[in-house]
Amino acid sequence: MRALLLLGLVGFAAQLVDGSLGMAYGVTSTTLLLAIGTNPAAASATVHLAEIGTTLASGFSHWRFGNVDWKVVGKIGVPGAIGAFAGATFLSSLSTEVAAPVMSLILLTLGVYILIRFTAFGLPRGNLGKPLRKRFLTPLGLFAGFVDSTGGGGWGPVGTPAILASGRLAPRKVIGSIDASEFLVAIAASVGFFVGLGSENIDFSWVAVLLIGGVIAAPIAAWLVRHIPPRILGSAVGGLIILTNVRTLLRSDWIDAPGGVQTVAYLTIALIWAAAIGYSVREYRKHKAQESVEAYEEELRKQEPTTSA
Repeated sequence: MRALLLLGLVGFAAQLVDGSLGMAYGVTSTTLLLAIGTNPAAASATVHLAEIGTTLASGFSHWRFGNVDWKVVGKIGVPGAIGAFAGATFLSSLSTEVAAPVMSLILLTLGVYILIRFTAFGLPRGNLGKPLRKRFLTPLGLFAGFVDSTGGGGWGPVGTPAILASGRLAPRKVIGSIDASEFLVAIAASVGFFVGLGSENIDFSWVAVLLIGGVIAAPIAAWLVRHIPPRILGSAVGGLIILTNVRTLLRSDWIDAPGGVQTVAYLTIALIWAAAIGYSVREYRKHKAQESVEAYEEELRKQEPTTSA
């Protein structure tokens, strides 16, 4: 009973972070399942089954709060589902030990860019309102979906920073669209796992508890992202990307850092992250008229006639 309660709390916390920052549900939940000895494929299958419900609730909540760009969902969600199915069906025969550090280096670079860019300058405005093209979203969706299945999480960590870095979409719409499109990814991954694994290795009580915790958190997270200023949201996302990927690199075979070194690295990143968010809050207060959520929405509305012409 205690284990199920813990899983429920993890599902709630993971969805609260995921729905607010566009990532971390799969990574957080899968990490816990692996820590208690679950087979990697079964852990990923369990999380993706729960995500069918949590992503549906999250996508609906983000839609209700106006956080979803359905054109982006369509362009990235379908290739994401294809990549997720491929990753799930081949997980048992594929190793991500080499690929994970390479991906983490790429994501770490994006994370550093996003943290510095949003903290120092706020949301990039040069491309704001310009459409996101299929030639960008299709390969991104395929890659993110494949990584999500094989790594037990990765749709948000790959998709969110890439779209944020483009500066073409307000952060809340990036997060809402990534969360909504993840529903397709979760379904495709789950089908792939059933094809590759069957159902005997999946504990459906765990799936149910993770699902319940996530569904409760989904509307809260969607409300939060609708009201957090873009500069502050960008700093929060950037720091999370850095912390997550430094952790992957330090634990990889490339580095295999001792526990003490890892602790120092995490504390250092946490301090820098906190300072960045503090600075973003201060700058937002100084320039609230230009950097509020409403100000960005007004700028996007002004861009609509241009982009539709």
